[in-house]
Amino acid sequence: MDPGLAFGKVLRVVRTEAGLTQEQLALAAGVDRSFVSMVERGVNQPTIRMIFRFAAALGVAPSRLVELTEAKVLLS
Repeated sequence: MDPGLAFGKVLRVVRTEAGLTQEQLALAAGVDRSFVSMVERGVNQPTIRMIFRFAAALGVAPSRLVELTEAKVLLS
């Protein structure tokens, strides 16, 4: 699986587990909701800065998002 697509799938799962909507995550991370949607669909690729902002908004370590993405890529 493409890492960008895998990250998007991970972001969606972690976001929903945190009980956040795309809008709530976007507000907490300081981005537009459409950007969150595009990342989750694998259309846009987040920078390392954005990974850190998403992680902070979700209350997880940035390394956790990368770790989950890596596992998804390797298992596909």
